[in-house]
Amino acid sequence: MGGDNMTWVNEFILLGLSTDQQTQIGLFVLFGATYLLTLLGNGMIILLIWLDTRLHSPMYFFLCNLSVVDICYTTSGVPQMLAHFLMEKKTISYTQCATQLFFSLALGGIEFLLLAAMAYDRYVAVCEPLQYVMVMDRRMYVSLAIVSWFVGLANSAVETAVTMRLPTCGQNVLNHVACETLALVRLACVDITFNQIIILVSSIIVLLVPCCLVSLSYAHIVAAILRIRSTQGRRKAFGTCTSHLTVVSMSYGMALFTYMQPRASASADQDKMVVLFYAVVTPMLNPLIYSLRNKDMKAALKKMIGKTSFLTTKISSPIIY
Repeated sequence: MGGDNMTWVNEFILLGLSTDQQTQIGLFVLFGATYLLTLLGNGMIILLIWLDTRLHSPMYFFLCNLSVVDICYTTSGVPQMLAHFLMEKKTISYTQCATQLFFSLALGGIEFLLLAAMAYDRYVAVCEPLQYVMVMDRRMYVSLAIVSWFVGLANSAVETAVTMRLPTCGQNVLNHVACETLALVRLACVDITFNQIIILVSSIIVLLVPCCLVSLSYAHIVAAILRIRSTQGRRKAFGTCTSHLTVVSMSYGMALFTYMQPRASASADQDKMVVLFYAVVTPMLNPLIYSLRNKDMKAALKKMIGKTSFLTTKISSPIIY
């Protein structure tokens, strides 16, 4: 594929988290349970929003998108990770690696952009409540979601292309649990300055800019809430934002720390922890945060459970002729 010693490889070997068999079995059980909880929690949110007409609003539309992203994100890496815990040789083909990299970058970027769109929705709801219905109409919130998906996918396509074109001169051992940008860049046997610039620009587009928009939105939200005279009014206003703010803090914090300084010499262990956080922990916690702290979601869940119990009782009751 390349001249001289500028060769590419057909597959990569992932070192994973541990070489100890007992540890890997324990991690398989832990991550497997977490993956199932992620699918169950996010699937439940999507189902509740779809079934309950009271949840057909911009905020829950974005939340439904976020749950879809979380399911796809964790599915892009965790099943392969679980399989590797049970395999002696942890390999992934070049094509599979490129595919995994594309979807992880795309879905991560889409999530950051969706969180910014949700922050704008909360800004309009708190700061411009009388204009909310006109500003956040169907055309607006659907457009914000479409832009988030398009920018995330386009950004990922560019970053994946420039990363996977790098020759590795035969090196194919990745000190990672998945195909990740910085791990792949470390294998390159050519100058990576261009890749570092692309990673930095990508981070600015899907991470720094959305983070600034979220910060600006919440600065206005806090200022508006502080102008509310009644304590009850302040609590109610803060209550509409706390779940989203909690998720934003988790999602942006570690990503800003890691990806705004893309260096080939960055810690491989740190990269592993970041990937595990976003692929395993965050998708599981998001539905818990939104469901446990949201009265509408809890009411919709109780309503669905009540209907299910009623139908079960009705079906199981003896029919007397």
